[in-house]
Amino acid sequence: MRIGKLAKLMNERGFDGALVSPGSNFYYLTGLRIHEAGERPTLLAINADGEFHLLVPSLYENVVRDFPVTFWRDGENPYEKLSAVMGELGIKAGRVLIENTMRADWLIEVMRISSIEPYPLSSLIRELRMRKDREEIKLMEKAARVVDEVFEEILSWDLVGTTEKELALRIELAIRERSDGISFEPIVAGGENGANPHHEPSERKLRKGDMVILDYGARWRGYCSDITRTVALGRPSEKLVEIYEVVKDAQEQAFQAVREGVKAREIDGTARSVIEKAGYGRFFTHRTGHGLGLDVHEEPYIGPDGEVVLENGMTFTIEPGIYVPGLGGVRIEDDVVVKGKGRRLTKAERELIIL
Repeated sequence: MRIGKLAKLMNERGFDGALVSPGSNFYYLTGLRIHEAGERPTLLAINADGEFHLLVPSLYENVVRDFPVTFWRDGENPYEKLSAVMGELGIKAGRVLIENTMRADWLIEVMRISSIEPYPLSSLIRELRMRKDREEIKLMEKAARVVDEVFEEILSWDLVGTTEKELALRIELAIRERSDGISFEPIVAGGENGANPHHEPSERKLRKGDMVILDYGARWRGYCSDITRTVALGRPSEKLVEIYEVVKDAQEQAFQAVREGVKAREIDGTARSVIEKAGYGRFFTHRTGHGLGLDVHEEPYIGPDGEVVLENGMTFTIEPGIYVPGLGGVRIEDDVVVKGKGRRLTKAERELIIL
């Protein structure tokens, strides 16, 4: 059980316990889909012996089963019950891991009822989550197939005259029809807007000659995919065609550099070197990739400072880009898993497609 693995790490590193609020770590450890992150405290408490207990609002009495749990109702003081839970587990003092995204008001109350020394949960749980098991990879493969299918559908649409916002909504609907939902708000950036890597879709209409960046992702049973393709509407300028080929080469060379035992920064360096040699180094303004799993951005980060050594089961994106103000941009992104060497999860066409 994943809680046991976390407890083992806590024991080894001298931590006395952990408090986990709802989010991706909570789901990773329990398999429970509880989205309460508002005014009703909801916490998973774990000690270094692997004993654990949930504090949950009574709204979830029909959701939480087969777990040691304390429910609390509106009108009761949940922190009194939490104090008892923490006391029973022996974690009212000592070095305790705290969920990074826990609400500040929850944490303030935790500190009031205890004498703990708080540390970020991510410092430990990242070591478990970075390496996906076979079942996790299967779920990610499904999420990747969804975005590949959506790309094929996009190619059949008449995009000229459509606004970026309209296309983003259409992509979102296509994803939702095939999966559990989007992993982030789709990015559609046409023409000069492509020079902004995280452009928010606007009322700008797509037109002939545009290079259009399409960046979107799906979720399947909690796990994310994230793909970017850049397509042309009619023949783009020769400069944009040149940029496209440079980005495609950088992405391919970075993918080929993926190996077990290689540092993440070496993958970034490979992509960056190709773009710099082509004279576009200053227009590559972000890291080459990021980890992918229950969160669309997680460890390992594939950037210039990425010291993580790649291991089998690690999943991440490779997404170099070139962004020229006033002209536009190109980004090509795939999801990759380490299996000795790299294996692409997303498989949509990477050659320049002119619609």
